[in-house]
Amino acid sequence: CLGTSILTDSDSFQDVVVKIERPTYHKPFLGGFKNRITGVEFHNAGSQTIPKKRPDKGIQLFCRGTQTVFEKNKLQQTKNTTSTQMTKIGLYVSNMTDKLISPGKYLTAEEYHKRRLEAVIVLQTYFRRWHAINVVQNLREGKKLRLAWEAQEELRRKKEKEEKLRKEHERRLNPKTKDDFELLYHALELWRQEETERINRTLTGAERKAAFCGLLEQEAQLIASIGRHKLSADEENQQKAILHFLHKCAQPKRWKAYDGRVTEMDTQYTLRARELFEIYRSISINDIPKDERIDVLLTLRRTVKEHECKLTQEILELIDREVDLMSREVKECNLEGLRKRICTLFLQYIKTPKFNPEVARILKVPPDPLKLYKNVNFCHSCGNHLPSTEFPVPANSRTIGRCRLCCKLDNEARQREGFLKYKLILENLRKSETDYQDDAKIVFLVQHQDLQYMIENIWGCQSALSACSDLYDLVMVRWDKQHEWSPWNTILLTKDEAVAHLKLCNLQKAYEAAFIHRIKHKHIRAKNYFAQIPAMTSFLHRSDNQASAN
Repeated sequence: CLGTSILTDSDSFQDVVVKIERPTYHKPFLGGFKNRITGVEFHNAGSQTIPKKRPDKGIQLFCRGTQTVFEKNKLQQTKNTTSTQMTKIGLYVSNMTDKLISPGKYLTAEEYHKRRLEAVIVLQTYFRRWHAINVVQNLREGKKLRLAWEAQEELRRKKEKEEKLRKEHERRLNPKTKDDFELLYHALELWRQEETERINRTLTGAERKAAFCGLLEQEAQLIASIGRHKLSADEENQQKAILHFLHKCAQPKRWKAYDGRVTEMDTQYTLRARELFEIYRSISINDIPKDERIDVLLTLRRTVKEHECKLTQEILELIDREVDLMSREVKECNLEGLRKRICTLFLQYIKTPKFNPEVARILKVPPDPLKLYKNVNFCHSCGNHLPSTEFPVPANSRTIGRCRLCCKLDNEARQREGFLKYKLILENLRKSETDYQDDAKIVFLVQHQDLQYMIENIWGCQSALSACSDLYDLVMVRWDKQHEWSPWNTILLTKDEAVAHLKLCNLQKAYEAAFIHRIKHKHIRAKNYFAQIPAMTSFLHRSDNQASAN
């Protein structure tokens, strides 16, 4: 507290006690000024009175800015008092603007709704007519497109069939590959069976024996003709194989960079192989001028003379002999044997890794003799020791058996079956499984003999849906595309049916229960057949585990 005297009158003072309350809050700065000479700061004065607090009513209050206002709009019609004025004595009101209103026919609610219903029916009639016209027009256009597509597909199938027959006829007339000759022997066997059936059906006694002798003679002549074609085709294919082999040796090293571009690099070995390939191709050409032939032989002589051995000495002697005979004007036909011998010896020179190091990477027979003892099996039919790749091992085989050449000779001599159709189905199946990129393995263990057994004995050589029996139009696809292909997860269909089947998401809804049961039965038969194969045991267990999990 602080005491002070206050002047009350002109000559009297009164002592007053002033109570000072220290504020509990920080006084705000209200500005001021500073004396530059003395450096004393003077602040603007502020009220020391504490703000008056509002009495606490026990209710939490908020300022208006924070309150949530709920607004509601409601239309109201206020009363408006009006009056009318009529003509009377002393007052005239004009009626020029008045309207005469007469009551019409009273319409009940039932009549009103009936009229509305009739109007709605008329509108629906016209709308349904317009909609029906559009639906019929769309159906007509769809039918037109469908017929055009079917005609186009029929034309495409017809062209494909004609092209297939043309190619098959061409392959029979000019066979070049092993499959072509296999097809030719199969056609020969079909002809022989037809002739045998005709003779047994029409002839008897001595006439039948004579007809069989004539048939045997014709068969022998056809086999001899096929053999001559085979010799010429083997010679042509051998020359193509040699050129392909040499071209493969002469190719540069290739690798793909991170940006997708391919980089090529020639080494001293690839350049050497390319040089030898060009020389071999030059000396293999016939009907060239005499001067060019001599230049080629001199180039060959310089190349071979770099190494001294028995093989190079023999090649040099043959080159000198041919040059000498050409200088004596010997006919070209008399020099063919000598030139073939030079080509054969030079090819032997090229295949020697000492003279052509690049060839060691491609040779089937390794330079190291110790490697020959690995993966070598004995063929009991021809008596040769061959690598394991030369033995066709079906999935149900328990022994190695005969080599591929012996099996082919036995087939040509006895059964003469055509495996081309089954090989094409297996090739298409492997391509489709590779496109899934899910690490499928079973399809690469199955051979065409296994696929032939499945198609003939389990699927009956026909489509499971349309019963189409044209093997060229049939393919094998997955029954359930979520799992890899296996003999117990497959179905035999035509190409068009396979495309439609792979688009299905739910097989249980797409097919009937009887059809699914029939397919499952075929899968059980295939599983029982392949269960005896050791290589398939692990895959069978895995499929059983997946089935139990599902």
